[in-house]
Parts: sequence; structure tokens; C-alpha cells
Amino acid sequence: MVAPAPPLLPIFRSRLQGDLLAALLLVPDGEFTLSTLARRTGASLSAVQREVDRLEKAGIVVSRRIGNARLVSGERGSPAAAPLAELVALSFGPVQVLAEEFADLDGIDVLEIFGSWAARHAGERGRAPADVDVLVVGSPDRDAVHDAVARAEGRIGLPVNATVVSPARWEAGDDGFVQRVRTAPRVGIPR
Repeated sequence: MVAPAPPLLPIFRSRLQGDLLAALLLVPDGEFTLSTLARRTGASLSAVQREVDRLEKAGIVVSRRIGNARLVSGERGSPAAAPLAELVALSFGPVQVLAEEFADLDGIDVLEIFGSWAARHAGERGRAPADVDVLVVGSPDRDAVHDAVARAEGRIGLPVNATVVSPARWEAGDDGFVQRVRTAPRVGIPR
């Protein structure tokens, strides 16, 4: 059975291809075994191997062997890497993953990414983000937020840190954390 193209950006062959490209192009200096990629995408090892072979033949990823392990990473030297990474980030990156994982949570007024990931997304120079910081304004169930964060971490491949702020605290804006977040780049997560 052939998997359908993902509805977010149907130029990709499958959701698996999009998820693999997100893992390999959006995590700087990331290098993963095929088994790790299979676990992260929820696909079979053979499906991941076939898709990685296709991507490697296209010059989008590279692999090397250490013993029996095949390590795969994005081909940073490819002229297609940067524009493809932008397309992948829009459709399979943290914004989309967080939107999906937080979709069913009630009590959220504002959901945004802040911190280094948002700063790099806005074009600020600096080190590659080591995590994704999420601002949750509202009064959601904290256990549900924790569960959504855990699922998102598994899909994004970076630690995800959610900070829940009450609407009153956000509106008052008189503490240091809220002031810093308000003046720094933020990326909205569609709800």
C-alpha cells in the first residue's frame, strides 16, 4: 500500500519523507542511525532505509558506516539544503508539530515559540537552538501540557520546554520573564 502525500505540503512523496527531512535538515549537525530514525518517525526500518536511499541518491542526505551502524545526516553542501529546510520547517518543523500536539488542549489563550529557536527563525544569528521553548498563556491542564511536550520532543528531536503563564500575569507584564519574552522574537503556533 502506498502512503498518501502529506496534505500540508503534497510535493513530498509521503509523511515519512517529510518527517525524515525534518529530522535530518532541521537539527543542525544531527547524525542518526536508521533505527533511531525509524523510532522517531514510527516507520519500519525497511521503509526508512528505502527513503534514506532515495534521499541520498538525490544528494539531500549523506550516510557513513561505523561498524554495522549506518549514520545519516543532512547534506549541508547541497544547494537544495537551505531552501528545502525552510519548506520542511513550515510543514514538518516545530511549529507544525506543536500545533498538532497541542490541538486538543483546552484553556490555552496564546501558544508561541520563544527563545533561541524563535530568534533563529526570525533571522538572528547565533548558535543552533538546543531546545524549543514554548509559551502557554492560559489555564490548561498541566498534565496534558506535559504529555503534549513529551510527544513533541519525540517528533522534533530536541528538548521542548513549556512555560505556562496565567492570563493575568501575561496581561500585567510586570515581571522580568514576561517582559523578556514580549520583547524577543516569538513565533505563533496556529490553534
